[in-house]
Amino acid sequence: MKSLKKRRRIQVIVAAAVALVIAAALIGYGFRDGINLYRSPAQVAATAPEPDEYFQLGGLVKEGSIVNRDGVAFDFVITDGAAEIPVSYVGRDPRPDLFTEGQGTIAKGYYRNGRFEARDLLAKHDETYMPKEVVDTLKEAGVYQDPSS
Repeated sequence: MKSLKKRRRIQVIVAAAVALVIAAALIGYGFRDGINLYRSPAQVAATAPEPDEYFQLGGLVKEGSIVNRDGVAFDFVITDGAAEIPVSYVGRDPRPDLFTEGQGTIAKGYYRNGRFEARDLLAKHDETYMPKEVVDTLKEAGVYQDPSS
């Protein structure tokens, strides 16, 4: 009788350990595309990421830098006041309505051959909003201007 209880206890512990390992693997698999690091143009210029690393690049769209190409594709430059990174938008969606020069944006994609290939763009959603990461980057570079002042 004691042997049966001991065997059952071991079976329950092994089953719980297997379930825990499976749960951890599923969580890791779910987060593999969900964790995107944010970088400023100065950080990318200082240390270029690997060509297959998907990340977010944020800053201001440089004045006079938007150049339209075929379809929804276009080029522009993201700056944080310390560095400038050329960006090619190669996504499928049209340009966001509030995506304009001099405004904050976050581009998601890959940095390859000295150019950022954006798959997605995030633009402000009203006249005063700017992503916190972009504001922090611009403050560090000393070029942030509070829109309320």
